[in-house]
Amino acid sequence: MAEATLSISSRNYSSWSLRGWLICKLSGLDFDVEVLAGTDRAARAELLHLSPSFLVPRLIHGEILVWDTLAIAGYLLEERPVAGLLPKEKAARAWCRAISGEMHQGFANLRSALPMNLKARHTGFKVWGGAQSDINRIITIWTQCIEASGGPWLFGAEPTLADAMFAPVATRFTTYDVPLPSTCRAYRDQIMSWPLMVEWIEAAAAEPEDIEELDMEF
Repeated sequence: MAEATLSISSRNYSSWSLRGWLICKLSGLDFDVEVLAGTDRAARAELLHLSPSFLVPRLIHGEILVWDTLAIAGYLLEERPVAGLLPKEKAARAWCRAISGEMHQGFANLRSALPMNLKARHTGFKVWGGAQSDINRIITIWTQCIEASGGPWLFGAEPTLADAMFAPVATRFTTYDVPLPSTCRAYRDQIMSWPLMVEWIEAAAAEPEDIEELDMEF
């Protein structure tokens, strides 16, 4: 029996569930996954952006219950400080925390205009102005991090919390055929070929149910 349980919603649509799962994987935590049904209130609220406070993903570790992706990350940073969720250098750790926090609380236009949908492909998708501003900011973050660290991950040779936080963005850029400069294309491809991402995407493809509200027609 695993030492913890992570409750998630749809693998296909839920960017926050993906982030929480990647963070738990990077921490080395031994955990089982509980996939909540599409009719579960907390799961649907998270997927459809109906609540400012999401209860999914949710981690149960012994007697500890913690929800919200960044809160889960903070908890695991305390539990497993040498797991590599943050870079080794002090300045890089601060930078990693900052962009992870920015991803956590920002980019609302991108989230609404380009919802995560791993099964979909929209070639030549037209991005409107507000979402493009978010994309431009993400391009800046990725470029600055990779140029400073040397890549292939945002902070060097190994993935960190920041890569887990931005991984769903890479899926959105793939789904909606978002044009990117070469450095960012390479990083997007790095994320999409990450064995953990491949595992998640394969599981998403096997999910039988779709949520009609999220299968947008473009």
